[in-house]
Amino acid sequence: MIRDVVIHLLNEQPVLADLYEMPKALDQGLLCTNLRTMDGKRPVFVAKSDAIFFFPYLHVRFVEVLTAVTGMPELEAPGASTGAGAAPADEPEAETDLELDEDFLRRIRDV
Repeated sequence: MIRDVVIHLLNEQPVLADLYEMPKALDQGLLCTNLRTMDGKRPVFVAKSDAIFFFPYLHVRFVEVLTAVTGMPELEAPGASTGAGAAPADEPEAETDLELDEDFLRRIRDV
């Protein structure tokens, strides 16, 4: 059982659910249970939250599964490494000074 998966349905607010297993490429939809809103309440379109639900993929925008639940390693954010083009972690970021172009500002005021 994969708990606290966020399901983003078309034209609806996201809902939390528990999946029986990870979705597979050949599945036609998402099979889940324990459906609830993000604040833990029962959605208005559900009679009993502990029922079994099947959402056809036609109605699912995407599914969020926490990496801690799946055991998969977390991906590094772009630009987070200290490779080429990234500032080392121990150096503070340089402040950007914006210079105002007086001629540009004069042209804007004249319009």
